[in-house]
Amino acid sequence: MKAIIPVAGKGLRLRPLTYTQPKPLIPVAGKPIISFMVEQLIDLGVEEFIFIIGYLGEKIREYVERTYPYLNTVFVQQEERMGSAHAIWLARDHYADADEVMIFFGDAILDADLHAFRDSEVSCIGVKNVDDPRKFGVVEKDVEGNIRALVEKPTIPKSNLAMVGCYKIREVEQFIEACSYNLKNNIRSIGEYTLTDALSRMHEWGTELRTIAVDNWFDCGRYDVLLETNAIFLDREGFATDDPPPFDNSIIIHPVHIGPDCVISNSIVGPYVTLGANTKLEHAIVSDSIIGDYATIHDIVLRQSVVGNDASIGGLRQSLNIGDNAEIDFGG
Repeated sequence: MKAIIPVAGKGLRLRPLTYTQPKPLIPVAGKPIISFMVEQLIDLGVEEFIFIIGYLGEKIREYVERTYPYLNTVFVQQEERMGSAHAIWLARDHYADADEVMIFFGDAILDADLHAFRDSEVSCIGVKNVDDPRKFGVVEKDVEGNIRALVEKPTIPKSNLAMVGCYKIREVEQFIEACSYNLKNNIRSIGEYTLTDALSRMHEWGTELRTIAVDNWFDCGRYDVLLETNAIFLDREGFATDDPPPFDNSIIIHPVHIGPDCVISNSIVGPYVTLGANTKLEHAIVSDSIIGDYATIHDIVLRQSVVGNDASIGGLRQSLNIGDNAEIDFGG
């Protein structure tokens, strides 16, 4: 079985963090976002991985090849961003001979039993009810529960059933034809050649499509969702650091994930903090935050923060003698 993982986006909503680091490599509970999907697919028995890369793609390639050297991987560059269907179509020579393919976007985290996708006898789409479907591709169903239409980011949604970036395609040849048809006839939504439109074309041609509901789906494209997802997974077994080494005059409030070779002194860390490798904390209080590799944090209180790799943040230290009934406000 082959898996196609598009990771060519720029992660605009996470800038400035994504100016130098692609969104799929941002750590959640000590693990890059892309690793959640790759390891789930490995557990399903996927044998070949096709990554569609673009912005900062060499960093993704280097990470995948270093972390999973045993995988059979192909990397296809999308030079011009023209949409998800265009990205997947570019890699068609690498999956045209497959009996079926799975498409999973590598910049989100799925909390679902993916065996339902692998074992489905028809092509299927992962879906979840969302509060604001205008941001997503949407599945519209009839009264009998059959798919009636697939619409990309509708202005006036007729359904709140959003497609969450996971698909299984059994009619591979027809899928490639659908992408080619839309490209040839310049059929776009929101200015792009979308995967939603390619699947809609297949549906019009009579391909049977079904939906599979996912339990949870974390679109880590906003800072608040990124931090919320970090907290959720730190509460789960296997993500937090259970027995951290002793640190100088410091308090660790679980759950936290502490990367290797961190130096922590005179600080309070946690709860819900992910520290990257070789992070240095001194006279700091950090909670509900993600701190990247080789970051230096000193003399500061950080809450609900995301700090990139190699960043350095310091506050202002004060020495005070304060008399009775005094009131001092340093702001913040």
